[in-house]
Amino acid sequence: MFSFVSLYFYNDMEVVVYEGVIREKPSSKEEARQFIKGYSGGHAATVSSVLVTNLSNGSRKGGWDKVEIHFHDIPEEVIEKLIEEAPVLNVAGGLIIEHPLVVPYVKEVVGGTDSVMGLPKDLTRRLMKEVL
Repeated sequence: MFSFVSLYFYNDMEVVVYEGVIREKPSSKEEARQFIKGYSGGHAATVSSVLVTNLSNGSRKGGWDKVEIHFHDIPEEVIEKLIEEAPVLNVAGGLIIEHPLVVPYVKEVVGGTDSVMGLPKDLTRRLMKEVL
């Protein structure tokens, strides 16, 4: 026999942490440019959180996930192309590691790329099991 459970997921805004400073969406092209130049040859981290609520019994669990991204040097012309395309203004820290212009300059990702892109799958699965 099957039973259905209603779950509610809340995925909080992801932020980027660079040199101890929290970065949300850049407010301008110039700020995005500064963010990306800072990542060049260095590293940044993303932090995202998830809250899962079992609507049947009220059980609620939450957690957070951190991923570190290390970069090769990113050429100025690549940074300028990213700024021209402007998707960097719509994401935390101006950071889009899956963008075709950025991929060649990602040296290492320590953690899950799904978390960098917004939803840490392993964390979400674990929290779902905990509330059932």
